Amino acid sequence: MAMISSEIFPICTYLPAKSLYRFKAVNKGFCNLPEEGFFLVNHVHNSLKRDDTCFFLQLERPCNEDIRLHPLPSQPGSGVSDEVLQFLSKSSQIVASIKGLILCRATDKTPTEFYICNPATKSQLPISLPTHDEENLNARAHVMIMLLECYDEFDDYMVVHFETPTDWSSDYACKILKPREGSWKTMEKGFCAGGRNMKFNMPVHDNGVIHFISDCGSYITKGSPYFEPYIMSYNLKNGTSTMLKLSKPARKSSTDKKCDMSIFNWGKVSMASSSICLVRLKRSTFKVWILKDYKTSKWRRIVKIKTKEMGLKEKYPTITGFTVMNGELLIFATEKYIYSYGLTGENYMKIKEICENKYKYYVSFISYMDTLRPCGPGATSLPC
Repeated sequence: MAMISSEIFPICTYLPAKSLYRFKAVNKGFCNLPEEGFFLVNHVHNSLKRDDTCFFLQLERPCNEDIRLHPLPSQPGSGVSDEVLQFLSKSSQIVASIKGLILCRATDKTPTEFYICNPATKSQLPISLPTHDEENLNARAHVMIMLLECYDEFDDYMVVHFETPTDWSSDYACKILKPREGSWKTMEKGFCAGGRNMKFNMPVHDNGVIHFISDCGSYITKGSPYFEPYIMSYNLKNGTSTMLKLSKPARKSSTDKKCDMSIFNWGKVSMASSSICLVRLKRSTFKVWILKDYKTSKWRRIVKIKTKEMGLKEKYPTITGFTVMNGELLIFATEKYIYSYGLTGENYMKIKEICENKYKYYVSFISYMDTLRPCGPGATSLPC
C-alpha cells in the first residue's frame, strides 16, 4: 500500500502519535504522513477534542531524580521514548503541558533557559525570555511562566510570563509570546494579585481568563480583605484583575499550616461547559468543590472523604502531592503509591492504584497526551 486511502485518512487523524509512528515503521503509505501539512492540521484539531491519557511525575523541586511517565487508569501508554525521558531527567524540569506540547525549564543552564518540546516527535523550540528579568527568574524557586491554549487564526498556544514586581505593592507585569510573532507583547495593565502570594504554578485558563489561587499562610492581619485565601483572575484580553471568593466552608480555618488548597480545570474536553474545581487537603481529609456560578462565587461541594476511608494500602498515609486531571479524576501521591479517585460519573468515589511512588518527597503532576503537534516556526530536533 503506497498511499493512504481516503477512507483511512480521517481515522488516522484521531490516532495518538505512538500508533502513527508504529504504522510508519511497517507500512510505506505512512512514511510521510506525520510530516504532511494537511494531515498535521487535522490531527492537531482532533487532539484538542480528546482527554489526556497519562501524566509526568517529577519532584516538586528539581533534584537530579528521573522524570517518570505513567498512563491513567484504562488508558494506553504514551509515545515518549525512554531516550527522551532520560534527556528530560538530566537537563529539565517540566513546567506545563497542553495537548502534546510541554514547557520545560533547562536545569543545566545559567542564566535560566526555557523551551517548548514535543516529546513524541523529539522536537524543541527555545523560548527567549525578556532579558532584564533573567536575574529575577534565577533567584526564584517557582518560575512564573506558563503555557496556555490560544484560539486565534495563526497560533494554537501562547507563553505567558508574569514579571516580579519591584516592590510588594506593585502589580505583576504581564508579557505574552505567540510562536509566529516571535516577540514578547507587554500587556497595558499588570496583574493585581492582592496581598497574598499566588500559586503561579497551577493556573486555570478558561475563555481568555487565567485564574490563580493564593496560598494559605497566616501572615495577613485579620480584618484585611486578603486575610483568607482567594482566587484572583486576570483577563488576557483587557488586563482586568478580579477577585473570586472561595466558599465559606473552604475558607474556614484555612490559614492553618496543615491546610493546602489548589484549583484545577473542571469538565471533560467533550463537555460543552467548563468550570473551576477547588481541592482542599487538611489533616488527611480531601474536600472538593465545583464553582457553579461565576458572578456570585457560588460553590457546590461534591466530595468529602478522609484518606483512611479511601481503602488505601497504607494505614496512615502521608499525601505528597495531588491534582485533578480531565475534569474527573483526583490523582494523588502517598509516600509509597500513586492513586486515582473518581470525582464524577461511573468512577465516582472509586479508588484505583496507578503505580508505586519511588519519590520520597513532594511531587508534581503534569497531565499529558502524545500528539504530532508542532512546536512552532524554527523548531529543531532534541539533542538525544
